[in-house]
Amino acid sequence: MKLLKPAWVNHNGKPIFGIDIHPDGSRFATGGQGDDSGKIIIWNMAPVKSEADEKNENVPKVLCEMDNHLACVNCVRWSNNGYYLASGGDDRLVMIWQMVDYGSAPIFGSNKSHVEAWKCVHTLRTHSGDVLDVAWSPHDAWLASCSIDNSIVIWNAVKFPEVIKVLSGHSGLVKGVTWDPVGKYLASQADDKSLRVWRTLDWKEEVGIFDPFTECGGTTHVLRLSWSPDGHYIVSAHAMNNRGPTAQIIERDGWKSNMDFVGHRKAVTCVRFNQNIFSKTIKKGSSKPQHYSCCAIGSRDKAVSIWLTALKRPLVVIHDLFTNSVMDLSWSHNGHDLLGCSWDGTVCYFQLKTQEIGTPLSNEEKKRLHEKIYGKTVLSTNTEATLSNTIIENPDMLKLQQQHKQQQEVQATKISKQFSTPKKDIDTSIIVEGQPVDVKSKQIETRTPDGRRRITPLYIAPRASISGPPRPFNGSVQNLFGEQSKSGVDDTKVMVKKEKEDMDKGVMKTSGTIPANIQPMSALDSRFTEKSTKNSGSDVDAGPSKDSAKTKDISPLNNASTKRKVSTTAETSLSKRAKKDKQKEKAAASASAAAAAAAAAAAAAAAAAAAKSGQVAPAALAKNVITREVVSAINLAVPEPPKTASIQVSIGNTAKDGHLLVEMENNVSHAGVTLAKLKCEKKGWESILPSKGLALVGNKQQIAVSCEDQTVSVYTLCGRRVLPAMALPSAVSILRCNNQYLMVVTANASLYIWDMRKLGVIIKDVTLMPIMGKGKNGNQATITRCILTEKGAPVITVSTGRSYTYNLSMGCWILVNSQTDILHQCSDYQTCFPPQDALQSTGPLSKLQSQTNKSASRAKAMFTSSHSMQLASTLSHLENQLTASLSLQSGKEYRFWLLTYARYLVQEGQESRLREICDDMLGPFYKADLEEEQWQAHVLGLQKRDLLQEILPIIGTNLKLQRLYTEYQEQLEMVNR
Repeated sequence: MKLLKPAWVNHNGKPIFGIDIHPDGSRFATGGQGDDSGKIIIWNMAPVKSEADEKNENVPKVLCEMDNHLACVNCVRWSNNGYYLASGGDDRLVMIWQMVDYGSAPIFGSNKSHVEAWKCVHTLRTHSGDVLDVAWSPHDAWLASCSIDNSIVIWNAVKFPEVIKVLSGHSGLVKGVTWDPVGKYLASQADDKSLRVWRTLDWKEEVGIFDPFTECGGTTHVLRLSWSPDGHYIVSAHAMNNRGPTAQIIERDGWKSNMDFVGHRKAVTCVRFNQNIFSKTIKKGSSKPQHYSCCAIGSRDKAVSIWLTALKRPLVVIHDLFTNSVMDLSWSHNGHDLLGCSWDGTVCYFQLKTQEIGTPLSNEEKKRLHEKIYGKTVLSTNTEATLSNTIIENPDMLKLQQQHKQQQEVQATKISKQFSTPKKDIDTSIIVEGQPVDVKSKQIETRTPDGRRRITPLYIAPRASISGPPRPFNGSVQNLFGEQSKSGVDDTKVMVKKEKEDMDKGVMKTSGTIPANIQPMSALDSRFTEKSTKNSGSDVDAGPSKDSAKTKDISPLNNASTKRKVSTTAETSLSKRAKKDKQKEKAAASASAAAAAAAAAAAAAAAAAAAKSGQVAPAALAKNVITREVVSAINLAVPEPPKTASIQVSIGNTAKDGHLLVEMENNVSHAGVTLAKLKCEKKGWESILPSKGLALVGNKQQIAVSCEDQTVSVYTLCGRRVLPAMALPSAVSILRCNNQYLMVVTANASLYIWDMRKLGVIIKDVTLMPIMGKGKNGNQATITRCILTEKGAPVITVSTGRSYTYNLSMGCWILVNSQTDILHQCSDYQTCFPPQDALQSTGPLSKLQSQTNKSASRAKAMFTSSHSMQLASTLSHLENQLTASLSLQSGKEYRFWLLTYARYLVQEGQESRLREICDDMLGPFYKADLEEEQWQAHVLGLQKRDLLQEILPIIGTNLKLQRLYTEYQEQLEMVNR
């Protein structure tokens, strides 16, 4: 046996209360007191086991330090699969850590940097006192934590932070917990001089053991008991036998306590069984090897003893190993390494040989031994049925469960075939070469006219998280963790770009994507009008005047052409441009002053006339009315008449059917007259337009063209005019068509939609004022996207990132999507169809959300503070998606989000909402109720009961909802008969 105390493993002289070796044996974690908070350190195991690695500077000793705990850390435990590390501390919190990357930024305030990046992915808050011990169940299905609040909390490790049960049978401080290796029991020990065993089947107390602990006092900080790997024994901490401290052995058979481990001079604080079952010939002359377990015991007497259950005396006892009490022990999974920590802040390492401890059984042999003694283990299948321990009540549910299992196996087989090529490991070449990640590949630096620097912010995406357990460190000496580059070269690649370059490209820039036929709403600035009303100080006459005409000429409404000319002069210097801006400001100021003088004169004349007639002029009312009219007016840009325009119109349903080329020509001279015409050479027809054409749209059912004289003409594919030109109150700004529907948005922001097959109006003169709010900069919002769905529903997206549709039955605009919606970041689901779904290219909702911020899918990893908040956000998001699909009359998307919503409700066990959905899909059971409730059997062309038939198998996947499944399955069968 080798014994070593690595002096470099410490918490700067502070106590170490917990220690645990990772399942792969390449790292271990310690938890204890930090400088001003709790501290967890993850260490490399190689320098502990090898003197050569310890002396090699290229082999790191510290892999990561975490100080998220607000107070001292009392325990650390790795999950059995190595994915997670659980820690509990005096701050009443249990934290779940996961490795997210290799290498990280330097520690704040020091030159050191982490070799591994570990992140707290879950913070579990239920305890009201210090957490003293944590333990993972077999197969990592549950996590148990105990506290000085006299309780034990069972957490659902599959779905943190869900609490399965709070066990509150102890009447004193609970200081230790341990799991039965076959998953049937949980044991706990507390200061109430008892050891209690709990059943995992119903979380009730199986037995309470008191006799060995009646003489014990609460003199130990922890009472870490342990269960043997074969399940036969529990070895407790701090028992008494004839006034001497012992580690009591409790047999599983009858929970008898007739044996104990004796020899320690002070109270036993911790017991830790080796995870392996060993095999060795113990008795001389016997050829049959004997199975036994190995146990390490630590005590307040600063000693550690190692015992074999096949021997009556300890294998080894080491006295005065520490200068204070032993706090925790941990075995490696190979069974040959043992680590212990003490209150004095030091760590001790033991290495045992196979000749000393025996040969461990393989995992298969260990599993067969468990099944031979106990039968199938409780969690051997690790399914939802075994986790809930629920009995299947009817054959339909059993059949459904079997089908669901088969589907999962088939899907897993397909995935394995599809991704048969091994996944690429995380590239550690960055760490090998000692070079930092070049994430700032291009930064744009601008300089203002006064010489100030401005750097445009860039979004830096987080590095991908590691989906599996951390890779083990090998013992070989490699320059994997060399120092960072010391070249002194700036890592950022900054591209210096003067502000003049951006200004020369154009006066106006918009952040949103604006179609060519929709100009930015620069003409909606009402500053001059507001100045005139503020400076006048008197009533404003609504009548025309010369000064008001001057103000009208200077208004940006009529200055759009001037701005276009300015934007084309890219060679103009910045100083000249600034002078021109000052001249414009002076002109605007003089114009506003002239307008104010004219308004004052007009007000005086109006007041004099009112005085003569004996009436009082309503000055304030007139002023307010005029101001509101000017501010609230919306004028959308109208496209300029092009010289020629053409569209390709498909004749049939497929590309093989061919296309028609329809052309529009303006400024066609014939016999001294200038005309505008529409023609199709393939069909051989021409038609004369009433005036110059502005926009041309078409499909296989219609061709529509908007003209300069505020009219819209509609034709068939053969050139026949459907009806005379439709006159509108203002020119057409946007023209769209889909199927037999035609949509027009006029320059005064009014919406019209017609059904050209029935020659009827669907939406008439609906204003866009409610959705055309102001953006972040205070300017009027602009239309960035306009869609007409196959069902004739309008979808308008404005520059604020919001998309609306008009609900005819409700008579109002409805918000269907928002790019800044916080629900997108908090939801467990994507905002649009998955990429492999064929519906993505056809649904209007998915088209709207295809440009949604992609960081929303990553934000879930950061939104881990509250499970209830995330649940509420996900439900709200899915309900928004469902109602938006309904408003957009998209049947395929409605079905997709309905089934997705049902799956999430089943996953979270939301029975009340599932019942509401099932009631709506099933409808009334009797005909009399059907007539009274006016239930609709269809939604967006889908049979509601067919949808219910798809929802029920989803409900059947959760055995807790099997009665809900049976109830509606029987009713649906009766209705279908």
